[in-house]
Amino acid sequence: MDIRFDNKVAAITGGGSGIGFCCSEMLIESGAAVAVLDINLSNESFGKLQQKGNALYYRVDVTDTAAISRTISRVRDELGEIDILVCSAGTNIPKVAENVTEHDWDKILNINAKGVFFSNQAVAIQSMIPRKAGVIINIGSIMGMIGGPKRAPYCASKGAVSMLTRQEAIEWAQYNIRVNAVAPTFVLTSMTKNYLNDPEFKAYVLHNIPLNHRMANVQEVAAAVCFLASDFASMITGVILPVDGGWTAQ
Repeated sequence: MDIRFDNKVAAITGGGSGIGFCCSEMLIESGAAVAVLDINLSNESFGKLQQKGNALYYRVDVTDTAAISRTISRVRDELGEIDILVCSAGTNIPKVAENVTEHDWDKILNINAKGVFFSNQAVAIQSMIPRKAGVIINIGSIMGMIGGPKRAPYCASKGAVSMLTRQEAIEWAQYNIRVNAVAPTFVLTSMTKNYLNDPEFKAYVLHNIPLNHRMANVQEVAAAVCFLASDFASMITGVILPVDGGWTAQ
């Protein structure tokens, strides 16, 4: 199965680090022109992407809905109509539920849920609905399907991503837009490395992953994203695909 995205344009929120960066790499290597949307991207990282193919960087805060709309308009002007949207921007503030503040709640929900919805909406309105074509892949989490310690707002936000994905898949099917989500288990990234350095928490994570008791890597998540973005998944929409080594099968 040779997945190619030649002559396709992809936009990736949170595309400057972690899972989003790997999605950017894979899509570029597969022939797509990629708009990397992130609040911060180092020159070194962007240089790596440009060496692989056609990449442009757009600095944007996904909690600023007006900025999202303006940025999507720029992407369309500079790269062309958007065929693929990957929403990977996300955050977490690990705390037990009784210590979560209103600021914590607002920050996590604004990035993880509000940012996803309004990114989806902007691309759908501007580029996908008028052409009756497009694919959206949201990065959820198994914590949107099950509960986990120190993750009350995070679980709420990723549960929102799962339900938004299903709702949009139904509502936008009439426009031939497919909407799916990938729900990874814990992946070692710059966001997760601090709490995965806690031996007790890491042991809890590995214990709950039946497949070889290891975490996923960013390449495994990005590969699932690329499959869902491809024509090989042309009859798949409204799916929350766990990339979790069997955690949610228990």
